[in-house]
Amino acid sequence: QVQLVESGGGLVQAGGSLRLSCAAPGRAFSTYAMGWFRQAPGKEREFVSTISWSGAATYYADSVKGRFTISRNNAKNAVYLQMNSLKPEDTAVYYCAADKYPLRTPQEMATYKYLEVWGQGTLVTVSS
Repeated sequence: QVQLVESGGGLVQAGGSLRLSCAAPGRAFSTYAMGWFRQAPGKEREFVSTISWSGAATYYADSVKGRFTISRNNAKNAVYLQMNSLKPEDTAVYYCAADKYPLRTPQEMATYKYLEVWGQGTLVTVSS
């Protein structure tokens, strides 16, 4: 059962920017870490970025560090991913996820293999 809804994906040229949004209608995740993962064609889903329940701590994959910024607005029950300096290798379906247990760190969520709350994904295509 999908409990998160992503938006903001699309086609962009290399070097461009996109902002992904993730909404959680009907359920509050204000005490849970949230994050973004992606799956490129023919590859396994991989970690992109996670953020603590308060927004004070963030964690990034090395491949996106310095280019992507994760943020959240608990009043709006939303999480965002600002993606700048996009590269063709960033092409993937991007998924939003919520941590399984409350109050964990972004690093704990990033390495946990049994996340259960996901969105349906939004496609990001970066042309060269």
